[in-house]
Order: sequence, then C-alpha cells, then structure tokens
Amino acid sequence: MKKIIIFIFCIFAFSTSALEKTTTFNKELFDKALSDGKVVVVNSWTKYCSSCASQMKVLQKAKNDFENIEYFSFDVTNKEIANFFNVQYQTTLLIFKDNKEVYRSLGETTKELIYKALKSSI
Repeated sequence: MKKIIIFIFCIFAFSTSALEKTTTFNKELFDKALSDGKVVVVNSWTKYCSSCASQMKVLQKAKNDFENIEYFSFDVTNKEIANFFNVQYQTTLLIFKDNKEVYRSLGETTKELIYKALKSSI
C-alpha cells in the first residue's frame, strides 16, 4: 500500500511540472499585438505551481481554438513584469482588448470560465 501511495504522489508531483513553463512576455511584442488590434492574453506562473500548469494547459488548447489572440506568460517572480501588470500572485490571468485590460482573474483553471472570458473579449 505504501508503494502505491508513493507512486501516486510521484505521478501527481511530476505531472504538474511536465508542462514546460517559460517566460514568453516581451514588451515590444505585447505592444505590437495591441496596436494590431489583437486580443492579448497574459498569465503568470511559478515553477512548482500545479494550478498554473492547469491554467496553462487550458490556454495551450485555446491557442488552437481561437484566432487573432496573442498569448504571453511570465514567471511571477520576475518583478519587472509583475509590477508592469500589477500582478502579485501566480495563476493570474489577464485579457487585453483595444489597449485596455478587460478581464482579470486569480486562480482560474476551469476551461469553461476561461473560454467564456476569451469569447467575451473577441
């Protein structure tokens, strides 16, 4: 029984970090996407955050399901970017349209709610 519990723990622990998390935010690309009239999605994460991985999986799928949306992500420990967006916590999701922030959530990982926010921003 002990081996099974350890096995399940290892699967869970490694699956949350299996998704590659990299900072893709670039201020120039962000500004260009906004000036091109695109909806821009930005999310924050930290290395060992399982809810961040869940949110990023939903956003990965959204990239295939929605057009004319630019996606950026950043490690919330990058204080320069975090301060730029006034983000203090991981799993923060921001959506921008027409050069304005139109949506902000903290900890949202539900596909239905994230997709609803994306649809309302298009």
